[in-house]
Order: sequence, then C-alpha cells, then structure tokens
Amino acid sequence: MSRRIFDEPFKRMALDLAHARGSIKDVAIELGISSNLLSKWKDREGIAKTDATSLSEDQQLIRKLQKELKEAQLERDILKKAVGIFSKGDGRYSDL
Repeated sequence: MSRRIFDEPFKRMALDLAHARGSIKDVAIELGISSNLLSKWKDREGIAKTDATSLSEDQQLIRKLQKELKEAQLERDILKKAVGIFSKGDGRYSDL
C-alpha cells in the first residue's frame, strides 16, 4: 500500500476547513483522510487553541461570525473550482 502525498494547498485548505467547522474528525472523514494526520498538520502549523470560556460574549459572537464567514468563503472557493472543472469539460458533463 503506497502512502498518499498531499500538497501544501490541500493541507492549508483542510486546516482552514477544520478551523471553520471546529471539528477535525468531521473534516477528516469528509476529505477521506485520517484525523490523526490532520491533527499532526495542525500541530505543525502551530495553530493555538483559544479557550472560549475566557472570552466575553461579544468576543464569542465575533469568533462565531468569523468562523461562519470563513466556512462560507471556503464553500464558495470549492464551488468556484468545481465550476471551473466542469466548464473546461470534454463534453461528458454537457448533458447535466
């Protein structure tokens, strides 16, 4: 069984998605990778966790809204890439 090699843009996208959704496990399942691998990438990036209980209500709301915005932006970017892939097409998807 050969090891899969992931490029830096994929790792960054996976980490951003995990950060936006707040769940490494869910993102790992969705992307078909190990949650341990995603956790290692996160550790290497040095992304620090902030204790949500020490934040004021306003700070928690800002954090929640930033998370939702980041997730929406990631989804938009993924859809843009999909449109690009399908629009290049070789005619296989023209019937859709």
